[in-house]
Amino acid sequence: MKSKSQIRILHYIGSLNIGGSQTMIMELYRHIDKSKIQFDFIVDRKDDLFYKEEIENLGGKVYIFENFKGYNYIKYIKQLKTFFKEHPEYKIIHGHVRSVASIYLKIAKKYGLVTISHSHSTSNGNGVASLVKKILQYKIRYIADYFIGCSKISAVWLFGKKIANSKRCFILNNAIDTKKFCFNEKIREKIRKEYNWDNKLVICQVGRFVDVKNHEFTLELFEKYFKTNNNALLLLIGNGPLEENIKNKIKKLNIESNVIILKNRNDIYDLLQGADIFLMPSLYEGLPLTLVEAQASSLPCVISNKILAGFLIDELINKVDLNSSYEEWINVINENKNNIRKNRQKEIIESGFDIEKNVEWLEKFYLNVLDK
Repeated sequence: MKSKSQIRILHYIGSLNIGGSQTMIMELYRHIDKSKIQFDFIVDRKDDLFYKEEIENLGGKVYIFENFKGYNYIKYIKQLKTFFKEHPEYKIIHGHVRSVASIYLKIAKKYGLVTISHSHSTSNGNGVASLVKKILQYKIRYIADYFIGCSKISAVWLFGKKIANSKRCFILNNAIDTKKFCFNEKIREKIRKEYNWDNKLVICQVGRFVDVKNHEFTLELFEKYFKTNNNALLLLIGNGPLEENIKNKIKKLNIESNVIILKNRNDIYDLLQGADIFLMPSLYEGLPLTLVEAQASSLPCVISNKILAGFLIDELINKVDLNSSYEEWINVINENKNNIRKNRQKEIIESGFDIEKNVEWLEKFYLNVLDK
């Protein structure tokens, strides 16, 4: 219910599809005190609106913008100016899209909004597109009023050391609802029976079907693993632009009967209970939310050496060089496939990744920003 003192925070998020930053923001949104603070969203991908219905049910608004493509610069600027003229109720904009943040934050600032830039990554990838993003996002450090990183590494990468070490920069952990994710033997039994996973070794990868998640490597690794471990299943949870490529690769490798793809799931916490190994061979990551979730679920995690942060429980983390042979990855999987699972809630809370504490901090942060 809206109160007279309720403030509305405008989040510029890009899409509302299931992804790391979207999942994190939605978890904050679900737990935040809505009598004080309400979230609204600007998105520029009209086809990726998985969370739209939930947002509206929680009292939030979703504004769909035209995506910035370079050639539509004038039109993009015009829609921003028109929006801020028509919506003077917004006093804070929290930006999660870095590539065009120097544009929308600058305009928001001209209309009197406090501007926040949030870093969720540590790389733009490779190629011409990454170079363009790097040029566009460099100006953020000179425009935003406040800066947030999912980790110190992520903050330094996007904003530079000077900003990352300043009093205007803060670290907000990619927190989770520990009660949902902590290991529960009864849920594990239920899930494995429901999906007919009894007597199967379930290797799970969670992430959008995009280059950075390195699904092609996953499939080639699993194809070799399956030759000597024919009771293995590969569970891929996610969707994205490379979905058809991934399906074609599965057919090519002749592993269709042992690969399961589940899309747009809101019960990942239960599916992780049923898995045996969490696989993450990413080309780069900041602090992946799914890795926090896997550790909370007490899953042994076999991950690439390109993942820079997110290690809360060292005994669950098994880092492998991406240049290592498939045999080495297979050996690490086999060494960890029979790990004993247990409740890790206390460890996650002590590491600072419980949602309740992080929501409490964010509420105070927004209110303090307005007071200033």
